[in-house]
Amino acid sequence: MKGVPIILENETTTPVETMKDRNRIFSALLEIRDGEKEMITVLEKRDYTGKGVLYMAMELSNAKWKLGFSNGSKERVVTIDAGECCGLRRQVSLAKEKLHLAGDCQVFCCYEAGRDGFWIHHMLEENGTHNLIFDPSSIEVNRRKRRTKTDKVDVKALLRLLIRYLSGERKAVSVVHVPTPEEEDQMRLMRERGRLLKEHSGHVARIKSLLVLHGIRREVNPGLMKKLADMKDRQGNDLGSDLKAEIVREYQRFELVIEQLKALHAEQKRRTKEQNTKALEQIMTLMRLKGVGPQSSWILVMEFFAWRGFKNRRELAACAGLTPTPYDSGASQREQGISKAGSRRVRSMMVELSWLWLRYQPDSQLSQWFHSRFGNGKRMRRVGIVALARKLLIALWRYLETGAIPEGAVLKAS
Repeated sequence: MKGVPIILENETTTPVETMKDRNRIFSALLEIRDGEKEMITVLEKRDYTGKGVLYMAMELSNAKWKLGFSNGSKERVVTIDAGECCGLRRQVSLAKEKLHLAGDCQVFCCYEAGRDGFWIHHMLEENGTHNLIFDPSSIEVNRRKRRTKTDKVDVKALLRLLIRYLSGERKAVSVVHVPTPEEEDQMRLMRERGRLLKEHSGHVARIKSLLVLHGIRREVNPGLMKKLADMKDRQGNDLGSDLKAEIVREYQRFELVIEQLKALHAEQKRRTKEQNTKALEQIMTLMRLKGVGPQSSWILVMEFFAWRGFKNRRELAACAGLTPTPYDSGASQREQGISKAGSRRVRSMMVELSWLWLRYQPDSQLSQWFHSRFGNGKRMRRVGIVALARKLLIALWRYLETGAIPEGAVLKAS
């Protein structure tokens, strides 16, 4: 830079003695600082093509949507009714005008993952908006005991987070991988089955609880309904008419759940035989392994392997919430257990599948590793089964990707 002396390492220099030299150096430093500020402003307002960029964040609720807009320096916050797609497009056009951006400028949007699912994302993408869905648990928050919490504050925080992420700070927040509508629809069958199983257990527990109130302990089956009319309590008294009627209605709901479960299982078998898709091929491949059944295969494929692309084993384990979370600060060192930040369906299924793997694949390398390290003590086995679940998940992923059978594993007889 003209007028500023350059000082090289190990070079002897004469101190600046005159006020004129000092003023010249100070003026040059001010020029550098102003130039850096100007460049930062340009980078914030422009994308790599030189055109203006509109940043948009959405704070979603059941009744209202809070929208935040920015061009990198100025902000604008408005509110619209929830689900008003036409109103959303109008506000985007108005924001371009108010923030002095071109009508064809790029629009980058973000919102937090939640009950609205992915339909907003698909709608925005169809309209030419680049959208990102943020994982709410990865967003930084103020750790003070009392902090301001309003939709306006939240949407501005999302807006700043979006700009940071698009500026290259990829660790600022975690972005959700969005499935296609077809991939999302494939998950519905197993998720409905999971809800029906919970309802099944709930009906059984409710009927047993009603009977235990009167000292009766019986299994819930068709025989119970046949004897209900003449059933007596522990003191030999007849059961109340309203109690019997409630048990009958509860049992009818119980039978309906069983019928729906049978229908779902029949649909699974039909699809396995008749349809020929990548997901069903992966299910059939997993089922070749002894100890891996149709339900566990279906969950692993539909929730993970059919549509998620994993780069390495660390990404796979993190997505299932099976990665360790050590605490190492100063003199304090301890293990906090697994993160539990991923899919709870896959995580619980892998723990259940790990117990089955020990039973049906006792000679495999994974089973021998488990027994050699966690074979002693009930508590150690419960801790070790989680470690085995992580290793088994990685082995099944490699089996589908490369065809490499887990070491020592046995295939089912064809």
